[in-house]
Amino acid sequence: MQTAITTSKLIKMKENGEKITALTAYDYLFAQMVDQAGIEIILVGDSLGMVFQGKATTLPVTMDESIYHTEIVARACERAMVIGDMPFMSYQGSIDEALKNAGRFLKEAGAAAVKLEGGADVSNIIEKIVKTGIPVQAHIGLTPQSVHQMGGFKVQRDEERLLDDAKRVQDAGAFSVVLEGIPSEISAKITALLTIPTIGIGAGLECDGQILVLPDMLGINNKKVPKFVKKYADVYTEVVNGLESFAKEVKNKSFPSKEYEYK
Repeated sequence: MQTAITTSKLIKMKENGEKITALTAYDYLFAQMVDQAGIEIILVGDSLGMVFQGKATTLPVTMDESIYHTEIVARACERAMVIGDMPFMSYQGSIDEALKNAGRFLKEAGAAAVKLEGGADVSNIIEKIVKTGIPVQAHIGLTPQSVHQMGGFKVQRDEERLLDDAKRVQDAGAFSVVLEGIPSEISAKITALLTIPTIGIGAGLECDGQILVLPDMLGINNKKVPKFVKKYADVYTEVVNGLESFAKEVKNKSFPSKEYEYK
């Protein structure tokens, strides 16, 4: 049994200059593989709305859908820290609602922590959730739940606001913060300012760790991906080739051959 990743372990990794790895996952089989590969954090992101459900944004994802996928992922993991991503309007309505929904991720889904988007504007919510004993990962910069307010998926360059957001979520008790769509020079300043780890996605090399969306980096998603995504495999092509081979062999009656029959 591997030693599970904890918030204190992640903070110690930052102190030691050891980079943190993180990926999203939404189902048992891929979560099992990500865990086995030694990735420290698995985020069950509301990105499931776009890459798993085929929707245009993350906004339609519900609490019940998030709990469902998080529970499946948590069941597969022995070492990785599983973080449940709080979907749109699951924490913005009221403190009581935010606490209840955050608690569901730990109580019902088996997550170790939750993530929510926003900086200074949600610092009071982060503080309340943390005080109940629920670890919180913050998320600043390009926050997909605010895509309409931002006018699209745009790089965030307001250095003063970003530095303030980062400090405010740390002061509120967040154990780490995702930096998305931020110029590397600003991300480096944020990382140096904070004592908690920064996890970058499209935010440069100087962050304490990096996260990518699993279907994007494995090449499962055959649609256009953001500039910051490096494809480490081409699973889409491999799968389609395999499916085409199966169809061809069935139609030409070469599958199943004698070796695949029962005697």
